[in-house]
Amino acid sequence: MFVVASDRHRGHAPLAEIESSGLQPPFEHPGRADEIHRVLSGDDTFTIAEPTRWGAEPIEAVHDPGLVRFLERAWADYQVTHPGTHDVVPDVFAMPGLLDGVGRLSDELPIDFELGRWCFETTTPMTAGTYDAARSAIDIALTTTATVLDGEPVAYGLCRPPGHHAPMGLYGGYCFFNNAAVAAHHVVSTTGSKVTILDVDYHHGNGTQQIFYGRDDVQYVSLHGDPARAYPYVTGFAEERGAGRGTGSNLNVPLAAGTDDDRYLVALAGVLEQIAAFEPGVVIVSLGVDAYHNDPISDLGITTEGFGRQGSLVAGLGLPTVILQEGGYDVAAIGANVAAFLLGSTRQ
Repeated sequence: MFVVASDRHRGHAPLAEIESSGLQPPFEHPGRADEIHRVLSGDDTFTIAEPTRWGAEPIEAVHDPGLVRFLERAWADYQVTHPGTHDVVPDVFAMPGLLDGVGRLSDELPIDFELGRWCFETTTPMTAGTYDAARSAIDIALTTTATVLDGEPVAYGLCRPPGHHAPMGLYGGYCFFNNAAVAAHHVVSTTGSKVTILDVDYHHGNGTQQIFYGRDDVQYVSLHGDPARAYPYVTGFAEERGAGRGTGSNLNVPLAAGTDDDRYLVALAGVLEQIAAFEPGVVIVSLGVDAYHNDPISDLGITTEGFGRQGSLVAGLGLPTVILQEGGYDVAAIGANVAAFLLGSTRQ
């Protein structure tokens, strides 16, 4: 299997994150991707290559160009007034209630407030190399996609930072740019083919859903922890089916705590029938392995073998498949879990 990876991800290296009103070591850190790379590089099944560079245009076709410009300069701008800061996190969020009836957001804001204009939560610090790492994740996603469009039946992009929580005009949830969304739009805009994004990360991809909610050329399908108890809490409910032309192209399958391999595979088989009915030319899998039974920030019960069975089911669609890395936070198991899914996806 063709794998695309880059060590540029290491530039995004936060020291801590603020979660549950506490400061803690980050769950999303360079060791995650390094462990996946270590496992895959030790298996002759996988051929690992560097991505090509694609520039900002494909990103700005999906994301607000203002977000792209902000992320490019934000860390350096923050150093002007807060020199020596390693992790940059918003202090104030630009909530609508702050200005309701009394003011407006100007085009020029102090960097302390501007952070809260573009970021929606506190677990996603920015460091000196974050922008380059986020750009490298996009390069990986697009290079992997190009490989599949050129004829590879399946290929894997080791994207880090992940992407599925990033909507059009914000970053957060460990995500800066939405790798899968940029790849999907690239396929649609260059080939005219429909695309399905199948998101198997434990957490609902609120960003991906938002980007395509009103579109009928990209189907978004997500299996995830029920948002009644699981981040991001505000999206991922079964009744969210899309809007306008996109009505029916959005499918959410919230899962009960403790869902095991067999129950997960029943749910996955059901959505694969709906994917086949959509008749996409390409499937993009947002591969999170945080549904693992020992993951520190999820509560499902999937085993390493179960990830392999998931990959085999997806392969049964018989469609060109791009697999892009999202979450997974049990670092000791992440490489084996990713490898299991990838090896499963090469057989039917």
